[in-house]
Amino acid sequence: MILALLDANVIFPAPIRDLLLSLAEDGHFKPFWTEEIHQEWKRNLLQKRPELDSKGLERTITLMNEAFPDASIEGYERRIEALSLKDPNDRHVLAAALEANTDYLVTVNLKDFKTSALKNEKPQVIHPDDFICLFISENPASVLDCFSRLVSRLKKPPQSKEDVLRTLTKIGLLNTAAKIRGLLA
Repeated sequence: MILALLDANVIFPAPIRDLLLSLAEDGHFKPFWTEEIHQEWKRNLLQKRPELDSKGLERTITLMNEAFPDASIEGYERRIEALSLKDPNDRHVLAAALEANTDYLVTVNLKDFKTSALKNEKPQVIHPDDFICLFISENPASVLDCFSRLVSRLKKPPQSKEDVLRTLTKIGLLNTAAKIRGLLA
């Protein structure tokens, strides 16, 4: 089983979060996060969209923790001081990935995790687009089925597969959208 820590910046955009968690639900990988990561994405989202309800976002966090009861990492704090990153505020993310012994750290901020400590070692820092494409390459039928179920759950507002693919493209999952579009053809 592939183990992957999800950084706040891949949980923050709902379309990325929904696709990643759908893939995890289908057994493509086991997700990890921390309470600190949850609070970071929630805080950043509320800064960007102050009209959103904080209680609704807390409900999302609760539902994520209930769906993946072993995903929340604890005890990683002891590792933080020893880590050196370009942005010291990201050390908690790497510390959590190391604590959980994950294979991947999924983030859009690849440059922030360049460190000699990670050369040829786990976790591999990977963009969500590349991470999802791994699963498409390994099992395209399963990912397509997962994507179709995800689209069918979208009710407010309802969206077509093409609507969702346009959204994925817009938020930076260019290869994922192209590959899924190709599978649908």
